[in-house]
Amino acid sequence: MDLLQETLSRIVPQDVAIRAKAHARLEALTMPHWALGRLLDLAEDLAGITRSLRPPVTGKTIFVMAGDHGVVAEGVSKYPQEVTPQMVANFVAGGAGINALARQAGAVVRVVDMGVAADLGSLAAEGKILSRRIGPGTRNMARGPAMTRDEAVAALEAGIDIALQASTAVDVFGTGEMGIGNTTPSSAIVAVLSGRPTEEVTGHGTGIDTEQFAHKVQVIDDALHMNRPNSKDGLDILAKVGGFEIGGIAGLILGAAAQRKPVVLDGFISTAGALIAHTLCPTAGEYMIAAHRSVERGHCIALELLGKQPLIDLDLRLGEGTGAALAMNFLEAAVRVLTEVATFEEAMVSTANA
Repeated sequence: MDLLQETLSRIVPQDVAIRAKAHARLEALTMPHWALGRLLDLAEDLAGITRSLRPPVTGKTIFVMAGDHGVVAEGVSKYPQEVTPQMVANFVAGGAGINALARQAGAVVRVVDMGVAADLGSLAAEGKILSRRIGPGTRNMARGPAMTRDEAVAALEAGIDIALQASTAVDVFGTGEMGIGNTTPSSAIVAVLSGRPTEEVTGHGTGIDTEQFAHKVQVIDDALHMNRPNSKDGLDILAKVGGFEIGGIAGLILGAAAQRKPVVLDGFISTAGALIAHTLCPTAGEYMIAAHRSVERGHCIALELLGKQPLIDLDLRLGEGTGAALAMNFLEAAVRVLTEVATFEEAMVSTANA
């Protein structure tokens, strides 16, 4: 808890003065006013986050937090739980969607075992994954709390520690995840924080049919009724209906914010983690960049709660950090515009008529 509290105390707003300087330069570039639209908004945001008119964005790492969920026993997913460790092995081998897109973006992929229900000790021992294991998956939230409050703190602090350990090499943090069944706790988190009916924030995950969807909604409703998470207490929400990897993502975000570095959010599960971080420290939201809008129904609502407009909308629903990898290209583009495009004065180009 000491690391969590210390981290929360270190998160401060973006630098307003640097933002203003960046804005003034962007307004003076050799183009019609704000002609590159939200790319210029992103450039201003990056300047405010990093306290620099030359924001560093070349060191990019996507942390794929992996964890299993006891609620899978309720039949909420189309895939069996053993897919989680199998996909971890695929990430390590470089054969997953996130590996391909991260390579294209020039980003490193680091896989973190937050609580997979399988023995990944050999991969950790070989340095192929990071082990921040809280336990062999959460408990079944439909039968009681997913984890203890102490475990929730441990998950958050694991994510914070990863951000701190990576601070010298990483300019931009990306969030990713792997965990069969994790859209169920994510939907529960969004339901708690939005106050919206469960069916409005729940999607079809990996492709469940209409009957399975109705069952999934009922399982989430039962879990919320049984556990009654406090919407004002991010730790309580995480402990009662969250996941170890969701806690790890929330901690990673808090750790990045404390170091004044941008963190690119992937899809629905990552944004559920961001909501936990935002509940614990609303100022952390100033360091979050929403990569994309997922087809998962609850993702739009989660983004609204954070006040974020995503950079892209490509009907993605894979997770793993794939949307974050794609969006990292836009961060580099935004910085190039801020630092390489000449102003009217620098280029000796006439400005528009008054």
